[in-house]
Amino acid sequence: MAFGLKKRGPSSFARASDGSMTLIEHIRELRNRLFRASLAVVVGFGFGFWLAEPVRKLLSQPYCDLPQSVDPDTGKCLFVQLGVADVFLLNLKIGLWVGLIIAAPVWLYQLWAFIAPGLHRHERRYAYIFTALAAPLFAAGAVLAFFVTTKGLEFLLNVSGDDIATNLEVTRYISFVTNLILLFGVAFEFPLIVLMLNFVGLASAKRLLSWWRVAIFVFFAFSAVVTPTPDPFGMTALAICLSALYFGAVGVAFLNDRRRGKGREVYAGIDDDEVSPLDLSNEPVPTGARIEASAPVEAPAPITAPAPIERRYDDMT
Repeated sequence: MAFGLKKRGPSSFARASDGSMTLIEHIRELRNRLFRASLAVVVGFGFGFWLAEPVRKLLSQPYCDLPQSVDPDTGKCLFVQLGVADVFLLNLKIGLWVGLIIAAPVWLYQLWAFIAPGLHRHERRYAYIFTALAAPLFAAGAVLAFFVTTKGLEFLLNVSGDDIATNLEVTRYISFVTNLILLFGVAFEFPLIVLMLNFVGLASAKRLLSWWRVAIFVFFAFSAVVTPTPDPFGMTALAICLSALYFGAVGVAFLNDRRRGKGREVYAGIDDDEVSPLDLSNEPVPTGARIEASAPVEAPAPITAPAPIERRYDDMT
């Protein structure tokens, strides 16, 4: 006896009758969208590598504005390069980051087009709102990080004294600035998490407001850890901004709770974990009209016993 796999017909991976996609079609769509997103990133990387030099000079501006960075002989802002290819690799890294930013509309659209068909209408509306808020919040965090870097470098380089020459290594300095920008930008997305907890119904605005002491303590502790400078200026600036964003998110949560509570005033005096009262008064039910049968009802067919099952000799144990 020959054993083998059953050959699948040409319609085995066809689209289902309800219009849904099969697993193979999902994988093919994911492959196509990843290819388009990767192609956009490659094109953006080409423009980013062309803009790498001015972007590197922009990131070097906080250090170059300080008098300690100026070479007394040439009067220019100088960095130290330890490796032969360090600046070239740094330009490639900056070009990749800039390329991701330039190509963001394309790869974000490909990501959204892949996951949007599986979302409900209200979920897509919330996604639009959160995406529209995420970009300016990240940009605000990046601007604050640039400002904190300027003040922090001024404090750190003045501590070293006039008898010590300061020459920063270019790759470590750019990594320091970019990591600080990324960290501040991600920290500014915290209000979106607060709004998400409220919009999905996990925390009300009153409960979020009751956590304000814990939230402020966490903000100052987080700022003290992530700020690279020991001076209190950068830590306080980040913590105050995060606290202001938190209270702003709580205010939006109050508006959302008020909008959600319209038409539900009957439950205004009932807590979330309290059982609502039920009206147990009896209501008279009127007698319905008599229905005349249009045709005689046939009696159901009698149930017959099933036929006995014939057993083979190899079924006996």
